[in-house]
Amino acid sequence: MKLKFLKLMSLASVLTFYSCGDGSSTKVEETAAAEPVVESKTKKLALEKTELTFGFIKLTDMAPLAIAKDLGYFKDEGLDVKVEFQANWKLILEGVIEGRLDGSHMLSGQPIAANAGVGPQAELQTPFSMDLNGNGITVSNDVWKEMKPNVPMDESGKPVHPIKADALKPVVERYKKEGKPFNMGMVFPVSTHNYEIRYWLAAAGIHPGMYTGENNAGQEKADVLLSVTPPPQMPATLEAGTIYGYCVGEPWNQKAVFAGIGVPVVTNYEIWKNNPEKVFVMRKDFMEKNPNTTLAVVKALIKAGKWLDNPDNREEAVAILSKKVYVGADEVVLANSMTGTFEFEKGDKRSLPDFNVFFKYNATYPFYSDAIWFLTQMRRWGQISEAKPAEWYAETAKKVYRPDIWKDAASLLVEEGFLSASDIPDTDGYKAPTSDFIDGNTFDAKDPIGYINSFTIGNKD
Repeated sequence: MKLKFLKLMSLASVLTFYSCGDGSSTKVEETAAAEPVVESKTKKLALEKTELTFGFIKLTDMAPLAIAKDLGYFKDEGLDVKVEFQANWKLILEGVIEGRLDGSHMLSGQPIAANAGVGPQAELQTPFSMDLNGNGITVSNDVWKEMKPNVPMDESGKPVHPIKADALKPVVERYKKEGKPFNMGMVFPVSTHNYEIRYWLAAAGIHPGMYTGENNAGQEKADVLLSVTPPPQMPATLEAGTIYGYCVGEPWNQKAVFAGIGVPVVTNYEIWKNNPEKVFVMRKDFMEKNPNTTLAVVKALIKAGKWLDNPDNREEAVAILSKKVYVGADEVVLANSMTGTFEFEKGDKRSLPDFNVFFKYNATYPFYSDAIWFLTQMRRWGQISEAKPAEWYAETAKKVYRPDIWKDAASLLVEEGFLSASDIPDTDGYKAPTSDFIDGNTFDAKDPIGYINSFTIGNKD
């Protein structure tokens, strides 16, 4: 798709354009005089490989892939891309490692684990972070009825957010006294969802379990038993009573609301404000063999991320994602979280404009500090079985995250007029320390050992 830009005259307003999705552009507003339209030029790279196959899971955060495909951003770069639905995260990982997939939408923890001695090992890298936020924790209607009396209410009688796991603790304790396991689901052992639900539970003194040599399910000492369920199966598993709650991405929290089978109680935005979620991953050897192709892919994905973060484009994005070849959920379900709102208890729909972020706040930049947070959680819960020195965390992050490739792609987009220089962060790859967590704890990626040791529950180094 050829996006059009204008040179602004002093104090002149601009002509604005939006994508129609068919390769054309339509003028939607005109004010004041401006210079003639100048079409931006995509500088074609000498591509080593043009036909590519990328994988994804049916979640709204695969959106950059869908948009880059549907709106022609891949095509503009000279790429012929197929995007193929995969049944679960294990198949995603195997597909990239084995070469069946040239790249994929992937859990942030997967390429990190593959380089850190956790699970299948391979040299996987990410030059592009796909989004921020986007997950929630949902509980069954019965559990919510027991939790609700423990939740503070505002003047209108609605729950005060964020809802902490303190409200769940008496429910878990009752199950424990009665000798019944309290089962909850997450999507994969090294998923953001696993670490987010563990963080939420542990912040309230509920032990989510440890990974040990004898217990590779991560349920040693657990008050709540966490197990893996593929995202699209979460609502049905909850309804069947196999689990009493889960942590998953959209649209599967909102699906529980629409089906009347569960209540989302907290989002990951509330657990860690503007946390990293998915990444786009390729093999290191593929990227080294196909450097220009890699750059072209990242360029197209950055374009898609920027397009997605224009609020005027979200309804069109929802329509695209609802296609069976992508997420395939009803538009009304997708829109419930993708258009700036999020529904908790049925009828309690709240404004949450940053529930899905695809470009702003430097969302697409692969920060080393994001990788280090995941490594600290792997160590905290025992997936990394032995203590590591602080420098190991930084070295491992730099093996996986490739901000240099992102910067090269973004610089080309600045030259082409698609990005401004201010869209490229001036950074050493580390975000500033933050305490934007549900428990107020401070994360400083340059002190991973201190961070690990700051928690009451979990390993200490």
